[in-house]
Amino acid sequence: MRILRQVESILRLRCADILNRRRFNHCKQFSWLSKMQSPKCVQNAQTQHGDASSVDVENIFLHRFMLSMSTSTSAILGSNDTATDPADNTDPPVMLSEEKPVVAHLPEKRKAKTSDDESNVKKVKLDANGLKTKRPGFNDERYEETSYYFENGLRKVYPYFFTFTTFAKGRWVDEKILDVFVREFRAAPPEEYERSLEAGKLTVNYEKVPKDYRIKHNDLLANVVHRHEVPVTSQPIKVVFMDKDIVVVNKPASIPVHPCGRYRHNTVVFILAKEHNLKNLRTIHRLDRLTSGLLLFGRTAEKARALELQIRTRQVQKEYVCRVEGRFPDGIVECNEKIDVVSYKIGVCKVSPKGKDCKTTFQKIGEVGDESIVLCKPLTGRMHQIRVHLQFLGYPISNDPLYNHEVFGPLKGRGGDIGGITQEQLITNLITIHNAENWLGLEGEQVAPTEIKGELKTTSVVEVPIEATKPMISATNEPINEASTQTCYEEPDRSFDFKKATSDPHCSECKVNYRDPGAKDLIMFLHAWKYRGVDWEYKTELPDWACKSTINYDHL
Repeated sequence: MRILRQVESILRLRCADILNRRRFNHCKQFSWLSKMQSPKCVQNAQTQHGDASSVDVENIFLHRFMLSMSTSTSAILGSNDTATDPADNTDPPVMLSEEKPVVAHLPEKRKAKTSDDESNVKKVKLDANGLKTKRPGFNDERYEETSYYFENGLRKVYPYFFTFTTFAKGRWVDEKILDVFVREFRAAPPEEYERSLEAGKLTVNYEKVPKDYRIKHNDLLANVVHRHEVPVTSQPIKVVFMDKDIVVVNKPASIPVHPCGRYRHNTVVFILAKEHNLKNLRTIHRLDRLTSGLLLFGRTAEKARALELQIRTRQVQKEYVCRVEGRFPDGIVECNEKIDVVSYKIGVCKVSPKGKDCKTTFQKIGEVGDESIVLCKPLTGRMHQIRVHLQFLGYPISNDPLYNHEVFGPLKGRGGDIGGITQEQLITNLITIHNAENWLGLEGEQVAPTEIKGELKTTSVVEVPIEATKPMISATNEPINEASTQTCYEEPDRSFDFKKATSDPHCSECKVNYRDPGAKDLIMFLHAWKYRGVDWEYKTELPDWACKSTINYDHL
């Protein structure tokens, strides 16, 4: 009986060998099967999807079975019918009958990628990873474009040459390049753009083009300009807290957080990088240019993501202090009005039922004449939320240049009343005001008034004590800066240096002397005082206008 079993086993192995040879000859024309005979291909087939549940088990088993059967058959047949125990056979005969239908489906199976395709895929993945791991910020070349100097209590930037670049937008296609720049970029007069085209400073794909050139898809537009930045306060940016993961600073009013519009080097991120060697900081949240107070930056991606998540999930409690017009009501005042963006271009919002949900609580904590000091707690994080809600309540921030303006109507937007004009007209008026007040006026004269629908009056302004605009000076007549002892501090020039000045004969701004901004141009009575999150809390000193000498803030 044992001999019969051995003979039966040998016959099955011979039949299997014949079937395997026929199957191989039949499928030889398919390149993927010949490539699967390499162990490397088996490994690729197992891992190309990255999921064990999606592996083509049948094909892998078939390849392994063919190799093992070839070896075992030759061993058995080459031993002159030496008897073997069927228990030693690792490939049961029953699998042959189950796999027979697979032969017809082999051409339909997943085709292996060629070596060229695989190399291309790997290159794309490596490039993508490279982009993800690139640190934020600017390189040293950008930081060294120009430098600072102090004058009249202001931080100023030496004018410098800068190249603006942008890819063509869909709405620009087939339009003349001169028409696009005149319409979309109003920083310079049309004559200057025409002169830049003729001089080759305004190029397309790094080539000079005529002024009637029509923009095409994917065109790269570049414009070399002589850039003049707006002065900001010379008050130092004080470091509240700093370790290997985070930097917390007290931002003075008038300094933007990051480059925007006419500001680049006169921004918090550039000042910290150039003067304190705090580079590649990750912005966690933002403050308006005229708002002072607490500002957090991440020094590592992990810390930045963790704090951003806390803010996004509303685990961070924020407290602001402001000074408003009028006698604010006693007790806790809650405003739940929705806020909508009127214009993203100039960054203006208003209360609207179409807006996003918002909630802010207010509490009067003191009075100064006919004005009130108010503690604000925004429970959501909409743009200009505190300023818009105070406008709606009828108690705008005293020196808010936007939301305490009669461009919103005689009531300045109280209760949502914008004077009966349409939202389109409001946007037009706001853009006109924005353009008229963007620059600070010529030397010795004010900005000429611009005609707007309805007669506009100037906004009431509370003068700031002159001490508030002067830089903080120590006993050695050097600016006080807490970061100087912790980082590489590079002091700006104490006065204007003609050797560092540049000029452009075609620059219109080089021919004009703009007046320096005054105290009322540099500050708004809104200060980010405290931020409290999960296992952390930071707060800043209060500004002078907050009446810290008469209000006991420790009991709030």
